[in-house]
Parts: sequence; C-alpha cells; structure tokens
Amino acid sequence: MQESFKKHLARVFILLVGLTIAHLGVTLFLIADLGADPFNVLIQGLFRLEQRVFNLDFVTHGRIHMMVSFLIIIVLLLTDKSYVRIGTLICMFLGGPIIDVFNFLLNPILVPILNMPVRLVLNVLGCGILAYGMTIVIKSEAGTGPNDLVAVVLSDKTHKKFAPVRVGVDLLFALSGFLLGGTVGIGTLICAFVVGPVAGYFLPHNERIIKNLIKNL
Repeated sequence: MQESFKKHLARVFILLVGLTIAHLGVTLFLIADLGADPFNVLIQGLFRLEQRVFNLDFVTHGRIHMMVSFLIIIVLLLTDKSYVRIGTLICMFLGGPIIDVFNFLLNPILVPILNMPVRLVLNVLGCGILAYGMTIVIKSEAGTGPNDLVAVVLSDKTHKKFAPVRVGVDLLFALSGFLLGGTVGIGTLICAFVVGPVAGYFLPHNERIIKNLIKNL
C-alpha cells in the first residue's frame, strides 16, 4: 500500500534537512581548499580532457557535472528506476544554492583565520558533516543525489557494507579524474577515507530514527 501524502511530504522534508547538513559539510570542505572531493576530481579531469581535445567554449566544469549526473540517472532509469525519485532532482538542483548561502554566511568568519591546522580541521569536519547529512538523505528514502547513488546502488546490488563500497567508489573517482588530468590534494584523500566510514556508522542509526518518525505520523 502506498504511503500517505503526509508521510511522503515528511520524507521530502527529512531529505531537505539532510541535504542542508550535507552541504554545510561541503562548504567547510570547499573553504578549507585542500583539494576537490573525489567526484569533482573526476569532473575536473573530464573537463580538462575536453579542453585538450575539443576546447568547446560552451563546455564548463558545471555543465560536465550536470551531464555526468544526468548520465548516471539515465543508466539507473534503464536498469533499476526505483532509485531515481523526486529527491534525486532536489539534490541536483538545490545543492548549489545551499552551498552559496553557507558560503555567504561562513566565509567572512572563517577565511580571516585560515591557516594549515584550521584548514585540516575544517576539511575533516566538513567530510564528517557531509557524511552524516548524506545518511539522512539516503535513509529519507525520498531520493539521493546522482553521485551518491553510485555507491548506494553498488552496495545494495553486491550486498556489501556501504562504508568500504563508498571508499572504493571515491578512490575510483579520484584515480580516474587524476589520470584524466584532474588535481588530487590531501583534502581529496581525506574525503575518500573519511566519508565512507562515517556514513557507514550513521546509516543504521539514522535509519531507525527516520523509520520511527515516519511510523508515528
């Protein structure tokens, strides 16, 4: 039996809460400026490859990001469309604006005090917050961002724990992007090895919390 409209709205709201938390983490990661996250290393590598081979003026990093995200969605629609939900589109289109808001609020506070120890702390903290928020998004069951879906689908289909699968996917993204010409920094490696384990720890906890919240509506 389909869930009530009220419960469906609650799942979307929970997703938005998780998305906001996750992109607070992304913002801290970006302010630390110690390297792109693994998925964006891949996008950067693809963009630089395009610039070397075709050099089309209308192609940008953001458009490559959107094209790869749409490609992931198309593959899932052709193989298992149950993973593509309204939240997938929400994650695609609201992530950027949320980061812009947090940048506006946090840049004036954090930029003046940036030094290497602070940047390292922000990087690790940002990755942890990103991972925690991501688990809320995933367990909202309203949809997940395309790049996060890669690890979610592989974990489900192979029946392997999410943490090692996520680490493997992030390392594959980073390595592929690096070989294509993307830049890998210490922040990239921190992200690759922190996000998966933190998410793996919080996934079952947030699953129980969200199930209880939805059940009591």
